[in-house]
Order: sequence, then C-alpha cells, then structure tokens
Amino acid sequence: MAEYIQESESATKKSASMNPKKFALWLFMVSVVMIFASLTSAYIVRQAEGNWYIFDLPLVFYISSVIILLSSASMQWAITEAKKDNFGMLRLAMSITAVLGLAFLGLQYYGWVELVGINVFFVGNPSGSFVYVLTGLHGLHLVSGVIFILWVLSLSFKYRIHSKNLLSLDLCATYWHFLDGLWIYLFVFLLLNR
Repeated sequence: MAEYIQESESATKKSASMNPKKFALWLFMVSVVMIFASLTSAYIVRQAEGNWYIFDLPLVFYISSVIILLSSASMQWAITEAKKDNFGMLRLAMSITAVLGLAFLGLQYYGWVELVGINVFFVGNPSGSFVYVLTGLHGLHLVSGVIFILWVLSLSFKYRIHSKNLLSLDLCATYWHFLDGLWIYLFVFLLLNR
C-alpha cells in the first residue's frame, strides 16, 4: 500500500511540474500581456479626454494581418513535420515562417510610411503616437520571434529538432503563436477604437 501511495505521489509531481524553460516563457508572455493591457487601457482613457485625431489604418496593416496568420499556419506545419522526423519539410516550414515574419515587419514599416503620408506622426496628436507605440513595441517583440525562429532553424540543420526532442520548437511555436495572437488583438483593438 505504501508503495502504491509513493508511486501515486511521484506521478502527481511529474504531471504537475512544468519544464523551467516553458515556465519562464509563460512568465515572459504574461508580462508582455500586462504591458499591452496597460497601453491599450491608457489609449482608451486618453481617447475619452478628447482632442483625438481620427484616421483610417493603412491598408497594409490588413495585409500584414493575413501574413502573420499565414506564418502561424507555417509554424504549425513545422511542428507536424518535426513529429514525423521529416527534416526537409521542417526546414522549409521554418524558413517560410521566418520569411513571413520578415515580410510582416517590412509591411509594418511601410504602414508607418503611409501614416506619415496622411500626416499622422509619432509626435503630435496622441492617437497617432499610440499607434506607433503599439505597433512598434509589437514589432520589437516580433524581431525577437524571428531571431528565435532562425535559431531553431539552425538547430534543425544540426538534427537537434526531431520527434524525440521538440522542446525548442515547442517554445518557439508557443511564442510565435502568442505574437500572432497579440497582433490580431492590437489590430482589432485599433479598428474598434479609432
């Protein structure tokens, strides 16, 4: 009986524990959520005070939203291929994800150029400032995501990502899907709160 209880306690400890790297990533993502929650709350409070310039978001932000959703699909494809130990397809999927991430960043920059074209600047009316801060801070996090993807891609060329060792890829995918979801939240928020 004592042996059964000891095995049961051991199984409970195993199932309740989390990989420290996953735990650290989740803590980091929670802190990022808190930053963006505070910024979007400040946006709403400042908008209610008046003197708020209303403008349409650049069309390129719509296109970049589609691009980032496609990058989530290619990341998921990479996970599927890694589980099958299909290294060629894993590398292709990760490469596509990295290219789509870079395309998203390029489109975001072009969106800033379009904002300047319609006289929405970082300094000036707070409505424009908030758009630059929200998209810029997200872009900064996305740069770290692309770097993470490139690191995991390099690991795949060394055969260190495979069906028996998916931790790095899982962490990368979790972070990438988080960044994609964060952009969709920000985009919808900006659309609804102009």
